[in-house]
Amino acid sequence: MSWRMPAETAPQDRVWMAFPVGGYTLGDDAASAHEARSTWAAVAHAVAEFEPVRMVVDPRERAAATRYLSVDIEVLEAPLDDSWMRDIGPTFVHGPGGELGAVDWTFNGWGAQDWASWKEDAEIGRFVTGASGATAVSSLLVNEGGGFHVDGEGTVLLTETVQLDPGRNPYADRARVEADLARTIGTEHAVWLPRGLTRDQERYGTRGHVDMVAAIPSPGTVLLHAQNDPAHPDFAVSREVRRVLQDAHDAAGRSFTVIDLPAPTRLRDSEGVVDYNYVNHLVVNGGVVACSFGEEKADAVARDILAEAYPGRRVVSVDARPLFARGGGIHCITQQQPSRPASGS
Repeated sequence: MSWRMPAETAPQDRVWMAFPVGGYTLGDDAASAHEARSTWAAVAHAVAEFEPVRMVVDPRERAAATRYLSVDIEVLEAPLDDSWMRDIGPTFVHGPGGELGAVDWTFNGWGAQDWASWKEDAEIGRFVTGASGATAVSSLLVNEGGGFHVDGEGTVLLTETVQLDPGRNPYADRARVEADLARTIGTEHAVWLPRGLTRDQERYGTRGHVDMVAAIPSPGTVLLHAQNDPAHPDFAVSREVRRVLQDAHDAAGRSFTVIDLPAPTRLRDSEGVVDYNYVNHLVVNGGVVACSFGEEKADAVARDILAEAYPGRRVVSVDARPLFARGGGIHCITQQQPSRPASGS
């Protein structure tokens, strides 16, 4: 069967999330746990303004989830190691007749990192697939949903540091990765970006997820994280990625129109340089759920750019600083389930 992942702008039935569970996400004290639960809940409630949300909750966290989540959020129980649904959950696709499929990638803790555990998370793709009623699409490729971005018309953005990571796929090359993506998500043309953001390359990062640096709001257009302060190492990274995109084309042969999404002004936190970016947003039915960082001017500029890139959608923001402190953003903790195409094709 031929499968294809639709663009993230396609109509959706719901968004999937996973509620925070013990470990670094909840932290060592009650204040940290409250911050995490409140932020995940804020994203869920923002999404619920537009469409249904299903939250996978570890049985140990059921009582806490009840306190933080409104009755509008549907809760399903399953054991969890972590809370990044984009990466541990499946990627939804459509078959030739519009039927729903779900790609269950092989997950190994972002490249078998020594700080990660993934015994339970490795089963979440299968769990969500079953709960959604989708047809399972298996893959031996170690991959995560934050590691690629599609336009729904055959183009995929990737970073060389993720799918070609020896900790993920030690025997893969570009051709093998592209062949598996063609089989599972229906892409025909890959654009390989050299790397992701600096913080994401460090010990507790994903080694360079593309959803922190670039997104495709519509075919032929890319939203690019633009770090404009030379004091930040991503100043060079964003310019290197821009050069690659300017020389690239999509599956239809179009050159890309690259739109800058300027970074907020903050450069560092207590752990080092930050990877704050507005590229890591979620598109929902009639809206966009965007990251904010407590910077009124920069947040407003980003909302305006996103509103223009996604015409007809209302942009709402959620303070994403607690997410980024734990390793990701709004896109990272969510996964959209597309609706069956009205035409059946």
